[in-house]
Amino acid sequence: MPFRCWEIVGTGAILALARFSEAFLLLRAQNLGLKIEFAPLVLVNIIYAGAAYPAGRWSDRIASPLLLAFGFLVLIASNLALATASNLILAAVGVAHWGLHMAITQGLFVTLVAAAAPAELRGTAFGMFNLVAGVAVLGASILAGAL
Repeated sequence: MPFRCWEIVGTGAILALARFSEAFLLLRAQNLGLKIEFAPLVLVNIIYAGAAYPAGRWSDRIASPLLLAFGFLVLIASNLALATASNLILAAVGVAHWGLHMAITQGLFVTLVAAAAPAELRGTAFGMFNLVAGVAVLGASILAGAL
């Protein structure tokens, strides 16, 4: 794969190291009193779904590095909100920010991988991106669980 593909994979891995499994969103909300019957409200993130299209349109107009940096800042805000939440409303703010982060970054990463990979290696590039990002999220989740 071209060097540009590896740059995107590396950037995605770094961003994924700051993200943890969606299960931690649910565990945090339950820790703050969320009843199990409301778990789908956490796991089916309506902010992610609702913001994905506008974020995609936004990515057509804003430079990718700037938008990725903004997405990373939103992830930091999400992690801080979830870590310091003292009630379900504050946890919901963290979950909403997590969904916004996903809406901003995930479609953009797909676009960047598709643009950087040669047509004959596009599937390989997507597979490598998802493998590396998945391993990074797993590592981040194990570390978060240990903490």
